Amino acid sequence: MTSTLYPTRLPCGNRVLDLARTHIMGILNITPDSFSDGGRFAQRDAALRHAEVMVSAGATLIDVGGESTRPGARFVSPVEELERVAPVVEALSRELDVIISVDTSTPAVIRETARLGAGLINDVRSLRREGALEAAVATGLPVCLMHMRGEPTDMQDDPRYDDLVGEVSAFLQGRMGECVTAGIAREKIILDPGFGFAKTLDHNLSLFKHMGALHALGRPLLVGVSRKSMIGKVLDRPVGGRLYGGLALAAMATIQGARILRVHDVAETVDVVRMLAAVESAK
Repeated sequence: MTSTLYPTRLPCGNRVLDLARTHIMGILNITPDSFSDGGRFAQRDAALRHAEVMVSAGATLIDVGGESTRPGARFVSPVEELERVAPVVEALSRELDVIISVDTSTPAVIRETARLGAGLINDVRSLRREGALEAAVATGLPVCLMHMRGEPTDMQDDPRYDDLVGEVSAFLQGRMGECVTAGIAREKIILDPGFGFAKTLDHNLSLFKHMGALHALGRPLLVGVSRKSMIGKVLDRPVGGRLYGGLALAAMATIQGARILRVHDVAETVDVVRMLAAVESAK
């Protein structure tokens, strides 16, 4: 596992994340059209119960999303997204001891969920939507910046790279610079390589193999590959049959120094990380 090159204490609202170890972020999609579990947790009570299960299984973060970002996903208005997400964030903040991450690019959602108790802004668009960067600055919360070209509607049309790792790294470096200039401290930034976003299968596999090069950016990495098509294409498995492939990638990401794993299958991934940690700490 990679040694840390940054301060390991990350304040997330009224909680602190210890980045000296790898954490599990449980996925909570409040959407009718998510590629994996669309519609299952669209109601607040169902969402809360599922979050309770994930926290009990060992998740230290819950990532709440009200807009699907799968390839070809439809646009969701700010009002609709906020109506989906806000009640869930409020309930989680009140009832569970967990860091709440909000998977959003929408300024109004960033501001309101921060007020309701969110501790992390996780934006697949890296705060490039109009007003998002200013909203994130105003919250004072840490942010996760992800690499993506285009929008979910067109990102998979024809992705091409001359230097995949170099271009991903340069993009993330540039977005970090914009955030720091705007007023977000470098110590409050997490980076996501963006597996499955504007990348072919070969791109995803190569980026995963060479992920360690991104540590040169000096910020913790979040990796999200749970149940994604890269697993399905390699193993010829439908969404519901990608657990073991996902666990293999979770182990590899942990060994390569990822500090947050964004997953659907929390209990199984927690076991992987705990086992690796036990071996790592042995004399």
